[in-house]
Amino acid sequence: MTTTDNVDNESQEIEDKKLSVKNVAANDISSTSDELIGWINSRRSMGNLDEPAPTRAQIESAIECAATAPDHKKLRPWRFIVTQGEARHELGNALVAAAKEKALKEGEELSEKTIKKTHTMPLRAPVIITVVTQMQEHKKVPPFEQMLSAGAAVQNLILALKAQGFSTVWRTGLLCNEPAVKAYFDVGPDDYVTAFVYTGTSPKDESKRKPIDIEPLVRFES
Repeated sequence: MTTTDNVDNESQEIEDKKLSVKNVAANDISSTSDELIGWINSRRSMGNLDEPAPTRAQIESAIECAATAPDHKKLRPWRFIVTQGEARHELGNALVAAAKEKALKEGEELSEKTIKKTHTMPLRAPVIITVVTQMQEHKKVPPFEQMLSAGAAVQNLILALKAQGFSTVWRTGLLCNEPAVKAYFDVGPDDYVTAFVYTGTSPKDESKRKPIDIEPLVRFES
């Protein structure tokens, strides 16, 4: 194969991997702004989720939305790992390994009850979408901006799953950035597991959120 062929193939692979994001103008949104704001305000974290779970196409659609998060210099400093089915037990094994290592460092010993509870944590939803950072060196984009971009991607992901009729809960916990868990997700020492987004269908209805008093949270200057 010629060098030109290699370049052409690599270019095609890059094109194939590009996100097919649909651009929707503001005046194309069928809901009124008040309805949309109300819908966003209705978001609630829902634990212990069941089937049905989002399909691969629905998950990919949600990740496309996640990838539209504010991203200075378009570094895309986040990655998504989808865990479902039997792979949830493998994640449970990684969590148990992390818990044991953490306990050893702290001079503690895990009970069988704690080990079992830790191993079954990933079974609280049919699908878990783990969001990890992939920090990049850039003189104009410090690490904290890249971390915030990952957080914005998580929020977009959650709202996109909600839009498709699925409940979510954003979990992390004390074990998410222990070495055994980072190794499981192939996360480097300077990167982070920022979210375990559990998703599926909740057997319960979302409870209404009490109004939030934003006055102590904001300051207007002019």
